[in-house]
Amino acid sequence: MITGTLIYTWFKGEQVGKDQYGNRYFRNRKKLQGRERRWVMYKGANEASKVPPEWHAWLHHTVDEPLSDAASDSEAWQKDHLPNLTGTTFAYVPRGHDLTGGKRAKATGDYQPWTPESN
Repeated sequence: MITGTLIYTWFKGEQVGKDQYGNRYFRNRKKLQGRERRWVMYKGANEASKVPPEWHAWLHHTVDEPLSDAASDSEAWQKDHLPNLTGTTFAYVPRGHDLTGGKRAKATGDYQPWTPESN
């Protein structure tokens, strides 16, 4: 399906780069009211959490030019991207949640409620 963003990108957009997830980043060929418009065309589902930090900074005009490819190289201590699973069948559901049967462990008696001191 052809969307308005795709048509706008064909006529007005200039591709600036691509990230390791296949997302493509664009800007207007001409500035509008003194500022360039920037946007991303996602590969696959439109999920904002798939935008790496260096491209996020560029999209939000924190930096003027996109960072180099070397900036997107991850360090040994960095974890790979995990998609936002909220609202999916793979979302985290803690023990005792209604979706897991609603059974919680009984209280152990170590809880002491706060009560105001009488003066």
